Amino acid sequence: MSTAGHSQQFAPPVTDDGRTELIGLDRAELEAFAASLGEPAFRARQLWHWIYHRGVTDFDAMTSLAKSFRAKLAERAAVGRPTVAIDRQSIDGTRKWLLRFLDGQEVESVHIPEEDRGTLCVSSQVGCTLTCKFCHTGTQRLVRNLGPAEIVGQVMMTRDALGEWPSPPDGRLLSNIVMMGMGEPLYNFDNVAKALKIVMDGEGISISKRRITLSTAGVVPAIERCGRELGVNLAISLHAVNDELRDHLVPINRKYPIAELMRACRDYPGLSNARRITFEYVMLKDVNDSPAEARALVALLKDVPAKVNLIPFNPWPGAPFERSTDAAIRKFSNIVFEAGYSSPVRTPRGEDIMAACGQLKSESVRAAKARAPKPADGAAA
Repeated sequence: MSTAGHSQQFAPPVTDDGRTELIGLDRAELEAFAASLGEPAFRARQLWHWIYHRGVTDFDAMTSLAKSFRAKLAERAAVGRPTVAIDRQSIDGTRKWLLRFLDGQEVESVHIPEEDRGTLCVSSQVGCTLTCKFCHTGTQRLVRNLGPAEIVGQVMMTRDALGEWPSPPDGRLLSNIVMMGMGEPLYNFDNVAKALKIVMDGEGISISKRRITLSTAGVVPAIERCGRELGVNLAISLHAVNDELRDHLVPINRKYPIAELMRACRDYPGLSNARRITFEYVMLKDVNDSPAEARALVALLKDVPAKVNLIPFNPWPGAPFERSTDAAIRKFSNIVFEAGYSSPVRTPRGEDIMAACGQLKSESVRAAKARAPKPADGAAA
C-alpha cells in the first residue's frame, strides 16, 4: 500500500453545534478563516499568538482582538482539546492519557518526566497500519489516521495538564516530542508534517526540530521526504538484523527489506556525527538477543552515524515473547558499545499503567466489543 494512500487530507473538525475547530490550522488557513469573517490578515497573527503561544481557549480572554471579532469567533469557531477519558499516573511519574476525539475514537499519549527533559510520546493513528509481533498497538487494526488538529491537540492538552502556558523559553516540563505512540507516522505523513510544523513554529508552541524524533518501522519512500521537509531526528524501529527474522517481527520488511532501509538511512538529509539516527532494538529472549546478532548489528550500521536504543521487552496481555535477561542485554550492549556505537538500555517507564514502549492500545475497540449485543443461546459465537 502506498504512503499516499494512508495520508488523506483532513478538513478542519467541526463541533456538534457547527463551529470550525481552529486547532490544527496553519498560518495560511487562519488568514483564510479570518478573511471569511471579513477581517484583515493581521488578525490571524494575533489569533496564532493566543492559540499556539498562550494556549487560550476562551475568545473573550483574547483581549488584543477587537470585541466585534471576538463575537464573530465565538459564533463561528472553537479552540478545543481532545477529551481526557482517562488520566493515569505511574509510580515513576510517567503519565498516560486516553484521549477521545469528536467522532468517539481514542488514542493514548504518554508524558515521561526526567531530570533534564520532559518527553511526550504522541500518537499518529487510531490503531496501526502495521502488525509488529511484539507491539500491543499492532494487535489493534488501523481504524483511521489522525488529522493535524488531533495530533497538535495531544501536545496542547499536555501543556494544559502541566500548566505550561504561555510557551516557556526553557526549563520546560514538555521539552521533547517523540512520534512513537500509536500508529506509523510515515503512513500519515501529510497530517503529521502539518502538525509538527505548527508545533515547531517559533512564535507558537516553539519546540525545536532538534527536540523532535519521528520513529518509523521502515516506510522507505517517505524517509527522505521526512528529512527534507521536517529536518527532525529519525528513529528506525529495527529489532532484527536479517530479513528472515525481521519479516516475522516487523512485517513491513517484506515490502522494504533491510538493505533498502539502510540505504535510505545513509541518504537521510542532514545526517552527521552530530546528528545520528537512532536504531531501536527490542530485546526478546532467545529470539534476537544473541552475541552473534549484536555483532551482525554492528556490521549493519557500518558507515551510518548511529546510536542504538536497546529496549527491554515490555509485556502485555497475551504477548508471545519474554524479556531478555539482564545478563543477555548487558552482553549485547557491551558488544555494540565496544564497536563505537552508543547503546544505552532504555529504562522501562510506566509499566504499571501499561504506558511503556509497545504497550499502548486505545480502548475504542474493546469498548465497542463490550457494547455489542451478545449472541443468543445456541447462536454461533
